[in-house]
Amino acid sequence: MTNTKPFQSVVVPDDEPIVLQTTDLVDRVYALGEDIKWNTTRPGTDLEIIELIKDSEAVINIRSSVQFNRNVLEKCPNLKIISVWGTGVNHIDLKAAEELGIWVSNTPAYGAPYIAEQALALGLAVGRQVVSNHNRVVAGGWTEGYVSEFFNKTLGVIGTGPIGQRMITLGKAIGMNVVAWTFNPTESRAKEYGVTFVDLNDLLSNSDVISLHIPATDQSIDFINTKEFQQMKDTCILINTARGDVVNESALITALENNEILGAGLDVFSIEPLPKDHPLTKINNVVLSPHVGGMAKTATMRGLEMTIENIEAFTLGQPVNIVAQGTRTLN
Repeated sequence: MTNTKPFQSVVVPDDEPIVLQTTDLVDRVYALGEDIKWNTTRPGTDLEIIELIKDSEAVINIRSSVQFNRNVLEKCPNLKIISVWGTGVNHIDLKAAEELGIWVSNTPAYGAPYIAEQALALGLAVGRQVVSNHNRVVAGGWTEGYVSEFFNKTLGVIGTGPIGQRMITLGKAIGMNVVAWTFNPTESRAKEYGVTFVDLNDLLSNSDVISLHIPATDQSIDFINTKEFQQMKDTCILINTARGDVVNESALITALENNEILGAGLDVFSIEPLPKDHPLTKINNVVLSPHVGGMAKTATMRGLEMTIENIEAFTLGQPVNIVAQGTRTLN
């Protein structure tokens, strides 16, 4: 019998918590391959992920906590494409993928407005002490001390991709003075975004709120470290909805414990899910959320649809949203 589907084997190795299988996109997944394998746990070791995908031709990657390193990719001789749900791809060895001929695609900008909303919400929650005030009222208490102001304060946005651009808009909307830093500042971009680009040291020293919107790359790992925290005001709030590795967590914990900054709002971590005994869970001046910035229903559905569309485009010989240029093709 002739194989009428593009792939023999398609694997979803990490649909946990289950999200893709609960959507109307399931039929489109089954249309991609003769053998569809769903895994509803998160493989945590090379051996576990290799066992799941070693015979696959296409992988639909849901969670960025699953690592596709060179060792894993080398054990997948038939793998043609990894389609990632999300923008960040620092969990994949892109150089190894290209050398092995494996294509990698992502879903850029699908959740930008919603991730920016999460960033603003986290900043407000820290500054207005939403969690501690809620707990105080529930315990029978009432007002204690002041909360932070945002109106007419300075918001420093680091990274001006689609999420950073939206954060600039939201900051202005609540009356903040917004400045920004990017790896590639130009006058035309400053005019387009309606923002002033400043030196990084100036941004760190003068901002009341700093929001991170840069991908995790070789340039940006530990981008915020001890030196950067020492430059910040002791009233500064740090927001990270980008990637956990952009901030050195040990330096962050020290800064929080020593009140070098006012607090932090975090949606991303170097280890995900965050262990329940992690030091960040024991610090009062931090608000944590479980990497849900892009989990608005509209964003989730669009992102997952793009993930499937990327594979469908590959099967038509028209790959899109490519972050690693492969050479392997359909047989």
